[in-house]
Amino acid sequence: MPQKNQDINFFFNPKTIAVIGASPNQGKPSYVILESLKKIGFPGNIYPVNPKYPSINGLRCYGSIAEIEGNIDLAVIAIPAPLVLDSLRDMGNKVKGVIIVSAGFKEVGEEGKRLEEGIKELAQREGIRIIGPNCLGIYDTISRVDTFFIPADRIGRPGRGGISILSQSGSFAATIMDEMAAEGIGVARVVSFGNRVDVGESDCLDFLADDEETKVIALYLESVDDGRRFVEAASRCVKKKPVVAVKVGKREAGVYAARSHTGAMTGRYEIYRAAFRKAGIIEVEGYEGLKDACRAFNIYRPARGKRVLIVTDGGGIGVSLADACEDFGLEVAGLKEETKKRLSSKLPSFCAFGNPIDLTGSVTDEWYVTALTEGLKDGFDIAIVTVLWGPPQLTDGLIDRLAGVIKGQDKPVIICTPGGGFTKRMNRAFEEKGIPVFATPESAARAAGILAKARRKA
Repeated sequence: MPQKNQDINFFFNPKTIAVIGASPNQGKPSYVILESLKKIGFPGNIYPVNPKYPSINGLRCYGSIAEIEGNIDLAVIAIPAPLVLDSLRDMGNKVKGVIIVSAGFKEVGEEGKRLEEGIKELAQREGIRIIGPNCLGIYDTISRVDTFFIPADRIGRPGRGGISILSQSGSFAATIMDEMAAEGIGVARVVSFGNRVDVGESDCLDFLADDEETKVIALYLESVDDGRRFVEAASRCVKKKPVVAVKVGKREAGVYAARSHTGAMTGRYEIYRAAFRKAGIIEVEGYEGLKDACRAFNIYRPARGKRVLIVTDGGGIGVSLADACEDFGLEVAGLKEETKKRLSSKLPSFCAFGNPIDLTGSVTDEWYVTALTEGLKDGFDIAIVTVLWGPPQLTDGLIDRLAGVIKGQDKPVIICTPGGGFTKRMNRAFEEKGIPVFATPESAARAAGILAKARRKA
């Protein structure tokens, strides 16, 4: 029996890709995959495989894998579930890795489970590595691979960045990609591994631990393939880069949903929580938590500690933010007396020189810059600046002024601006400068808490 290839580099750096079940029909997933590979600019050879067609969109179409000269690094299977096993048998030893995007396996019942077991046995016997079934596969901005069968006009494709996402759920991966693309947040590699008949989160963590393009890893998990191996792989990653995870299927309804979604047997949540802590993984709550983590890590390095400075022009929002910060494990410490003296010499006496620093409704652009610059000299590890745009002396020039301060700091400075239409326009201006804006005190505090938990190693 061939040995399983533990190095899965060929999934992320393929030179050749075959699409099994390729079709010129625009409604077919295989057509979208071919188009996605073209649009992302895959630099290698693409081989459509379908005996029904001599060519598809200018590419020669092959009747079978056997007709293709030479070996194939990656094959993407997009055919009905009952035909997948025979397709794998036809590959012989020509293919290193396979992505099965087809659904209809253990997530649908006993017959699907039987089909999936057959795939697993063949993969082990032949030494083929498989991602899926029931998945979207890989979106990779480094090697320019895109096997996601959802058109780009429906789900946006992020540009290149340092975040890699591992997701058991295809819909989760696609949705967060779409939002990140809309906000200009880049990714390195995204893997949707679905039912995980072979390659899963532990294999991917092993690869990403040594991947210089990946600076942060975000995980969506319903279950893990091998608890001990997962902790070992995640621990190795955490020594080099932050790993953030959301665990779903914690309660009865979620467990049932996961079983019908990817066939996952989720197990007791307490065991996962203990495993995350042992490995040093930062656990977040739900989709919003993982999205906030991605937005924070897109621009900021981990903080050196958990002491947070809050600057605001509204007392109530400042109090709310202080509460939220403590909820997320941050320390809202008071200012030193010398810092208060510096601030009182530069700002009006009616401002509050505590923490939060409340600049009141009389605030100007200059006051924000002064409060943030002087406050950060007090040894804080991170700052949250809340801007309520109502005060009449604030101008859109504040965005450039704050951006200048943020770029000059070696500490994360998070912007929080809740509000309606005008505020949202200002938020877009911040984001155009590469500065993410958090629309609620809770999301801003959560992002700050994540950066603090990812404590900078040096």
